[in-house]
Amino acid sequence: MAEGLIDSVVRQLKSGKEADVYVVRCGGETCAAKIYKEAHKRSFRQAVDYTENRKVRNSRQARAISKRTAYGRQQQETAWQSAEVDALYRLAAAGVRVPRPINFHDGVLLMELVADDQGDAAPRLNDLSFSEAQARQHHATLIGDVVRMLCAGVIHGDLSEFNILLAADGPVIIDLPQAVDAAGNNHAPRMLLRDVDNLRAFFGRYAPGLLATQYGPEIWASYAGGLLEPGMPLTGRYEPAAGAVDLTAVLREIEDARLEESARLQRMG
Repeated sequence: MAEGLIDSVVRQLKSGKEADVYVVRCGGETCAAKIYKEAHKRSFRQAVDYTENRKVRNSRQARAISKRTAYGRQQQETAWQSAEVDALYRLAAAGVRVPRPINFHDGVLLMELVADDQGDAAPRLNDLSFSEAQARQHHATLIGDVVRMLCAGVIHGDLSEFNILLAADGPVIIDLPQAVDAAGNNHAPRMLLRDVDNLRAFFGRYAPGLLATQYGPEIWASYAGGLLEPGMPLTGRYEPAAGAVDLTAVLREIEDARLEESARLQRMG
């Protein structure tokens, strides 16, 4: 407000694990302001799975982050916040339906307020119910957006019914500070499959036929083979080539091992 970017605060919209979101007025427009919580007040950890191979501006910052100095922690926090801003601009340009970013200043992200057909703040998918036809339609839209994201080199990393809004013009993907670089992160295949599995499980409640689909492995196989394109037809079926590694099975084994190790470390702690 002191900088003149926001005229007034209307109300708090959401308090989340990593940020608080407010409805604000900017000139004649109603917008959303996302205020990131300080690291020690945030319950969502900046897991190494997400931040692996993220670029920083210079070698001094990289050294400070690796040494965990006070300056390094500050730079890591800035990089975590900037990742969402960068992803929003990148994905909006790629045609993915995300909130339109307006400005980012001192830990506050100013962006489009996603609205429903009444002009009110759009609800999250987990607060809604759908017919089978609606579930299939929204699932298809979101699978298309997952493909567009991957073609732009981005994987959401935490995609579920809790961070997708239903706007007047369809689903809108939100909450991207943990967005993963598809080409530079070793965990990218597992995260892509998990994102798609979450969509399948949620919409499968309303359209059980979706539960048998295998869009995740199909999408990743096309991406890894350099064949993935926005809008390309998908079948929802996946058969590994003869002699090829079953990607889904391998990634599930890796995830199981990771969860077991995490549980072991928690017991030791």
